[in-house]
Amino acid sequence: MQHGKYRFIVGFLAVPLGLYALFVVWPFLQSIYYSFTDWTGLSPDFKMVGFDNYERMLDDEIFWKSLQHSLLFALLVPLVTIGLALFFAFMINVGGRKRKGGPAITGVRGSSFYKIVYFFPQVLSIAIVALLFAFAYNPDSGAINSVLRGIGLDGIQPLWLGDPNLALWAVMAVLVWSTVGFFVVLFSAGMASIPTEMYEAALLDGAGRATTFFKVTLPLLWDTVQSGWVYMGILALGAESFAVVQIMTVGPGGPDYSTTVMVLYVYQKAFRDGQAAYATTIGVALLVVTLVFAAAVMRLGRRERLEY
Repeated sequence: MQHGKYRFIVGFLAVPLGLYALFVVWPFLQSIYYSFTDWTGLSPDFKMVGFDNYERMLDDEIFWKSLQHSLLFALLVPLVTIGLALFFAFMINVGGRKRKGGPAITGVRGSSFYKIVYFFPQVLSIAIVALLFAFAYNPDSGAINSVLRGIGLDGIQPLWLGDPNLALWAVMAVLVWSTVGFFVVLFSAGMASIPTEMYEAALLDGAGRATTFFKVTLPLLWDTVQSGWVYMGILALGAESFAVVQIMTVGPGGPDYSTTVMVLYVYQKAFRDGQAAYATTIGVALLVVTLVFAAAVMRLGRRERLEY
């Protein structure tokens, strides 16, 4: 059985690892190389400039704003999204009342329907979601301010995306809304695999809902939560944040750079300003931030694995 084992493994791994190296690792290495040049992205001619781009980046006020906003996305969006998803999944699977003749542990009535409703935003493209909310946030004809006027709150008519103090929070709320349903379904699948005997034993010991969640559900679901946290953080640092900011905000990234995130700043420098080398420098910084975030979550979330 051991004969030719390693040739067999290498044969299966060679193609996917080669594709990964070609389309993932090599572009990263190219970006690091170009960050030490003055390449415009439009001309094949460029020269080495050493650490000039990195010195410029450290003196760039807009870069520091974009870094701050990206860190807010990476910290707050996963926290709110995972928290809401855990709450909804727990109520759907465990939060129902005991029915006559039924099991002691059950979800709320219509739990299957709720899963479909929560998952529905995942069917929509993030671009469509951003456009819909851009219309909803319109201060004059948008649905949100119209509802406020309809219930008599005419004095509360925020500019939403036009207010530098509110725009970033409005954009982050859209990202939470569009992703929470995916994690509700993911955590529901994990909770469904937890033996009901554990919940019944907790109930016999007098545990309430909160105690059951923190002492039974969360520890047994921790690996899934940790993976979801890393995945959500990477989305918040990357494509998802770029899409909502690019489509929804004025500028985009405004007003007054109040919603500019690092991935958007990379795009603007590369394709709007023709400064590809400087854009790759910011991209290298974004890579470092993403790796540090993932490593911190994995390190701080490390705990003994529980099996059942």
